[in-house]
Amino acid sequence: MTADRPRETPTGLPGFRLWPGALDAEAQQALLTEVLAAAQTAPFYRPVTPGGRPFSVEMTGMGPLAWVSDRAGYRYQTTHPVTDAPWPPMPQSLLDLWDVLTGWPVPPDACLVNLYRHEAKMGLHQDKDEADLGAPVLSVSLGDTAVFRIGPAEGGRTQSLKLASGDVCALTGPARLARHGIDRLLAGSSQLVPGGGRINLTLRRAR
Repeated sequence: MTADRPRETPTGLPGFRLWPGALDAEAQQALLTEVLAAAQTAPFYRPVTPGGRPFSVEMTGMGPLAWVSDRAGYRYQTTHPVTDAPWPPMPQSLLDLWDVLTGWPVPPDACLVNLYRHEAKMGLHQDKDEADLGAPVLSVSLGDTAVFRIGPAEGGRTQSLKLASGDVCALTGPARLARHGIDRLLAGSSQLVPGGGRINLTLRRAR
């Protein structure tokens, strides 16, 4: 994190919390190094929807559980779907970030890691495969700036904002089931991720 406690910025959407620049350049590089090391044992792979359509992002995971998607459906599981090996542990820096920013009394048990290359995007969706929908979802951005879209769970108008490298946001309370997605990346806006693109880490309480 930065030397001081990250400063929260109002978003206009109750329950959607945003901390721009929560991770300074040194913390971003340190976290990226840990993520890339984890990907050596749990490599990025391209999942498919239950209907068989490939995602435009590549995924992996860290922690006791990670979210997966394939023809059998959406779910959390304890092993990598390609290697069948257990997921690598979450970095302590992520667990500390969860404690400081969410104040949630129980640590996350799942971290989904999405790798967006320049043409990748993510359609509007809700995070609702978790057992406890009262627990927050914390999201960390590394690399290229993303155009993030979010709107109420029940539908209606959405709003968009830019998430830059080092920004952290959270879905909590009334925004826990908000619809959200990534419209596009601003290619070349960061040189952090090797080969370009963006890595997004989302911490959850899956069980």
